[in-house]
Formats: sequence, C-alpha cells, structure tokens
Amino acid sequence: MNYLLLVPVVLSFYLLGAHFLREGQAIIGFCVVALPFILLIRKRWVVRLVQFFLLAGAVEWVMTLLLLRAIRIDYGLPWLRLVIIIGAVACICGGSALVFLHPSLKDKYGFGKVINE
Repeated sequence: MNYLLLVPVVLSFYLLGAHFLREGQAIIGFCVVALPFILLIRKRWVVRLVQFFLLAGAVEWVMTLLLLRAIRIDYGLPWLRLVIIIGAVACICGGSALVFLHPSLKDKYGFGKVINE
C-alpha cells in the first residue's frame, strides 16, 4: 500500500529527470532520477529532503512554462495547450509532496503522534 502512495513522487522525479536530460544537463537528470531511492531510508529528514526537491521541481516547471510561453508568443504560435500541460505537470510535481501526509506514510517515516511530557 505504501509503495502505491509513492508512485506520484517517483513519476514526478522521472519527469524532472527527463526534463533535465532534454535540456542537456545529464548529471542533474541522473541525480534527480536516482533521488527516489533515498525513500528506502525511513527517516524524517528523508521526507523533508524529498519534499524540498519536489517543490523545487514544481518551481522549475513553472519557470520553464513561463519561458516557453514567452517564446511561443514571440513567434506567434499557440501557447494555451502548452500552459495547460506544463501547468498540470507543475501541480502534480508540487502536489506529490503532499502524499507524505497520509497516515501510513507518516508512521513509516516517523511522523507518528508525539507525546508531550
């Protein structure tokens, strides 16, 4: 069950990796594709690190969206479909950081209930 919850996270990283590879940034692309393997470590800091990179990835998608939209407008090409598609990818990438709010993933990575003493 926990592994199915992580599918959006892994897919988001694979899309980001493909994006960087397409841009000619192979080292970053391979690092991003390898990053989901860190989820095998069951620690709180792992979740925060993955969430940080997912949100940074969403920002990268938005910056790419704005750049490509401007280029298409300059050339007089249609741009609405591009904005919808890349905007959806950015939302999925950023939204993937929220899967760690699921109770089973909270327990898995040590975000269970804290008892105040």
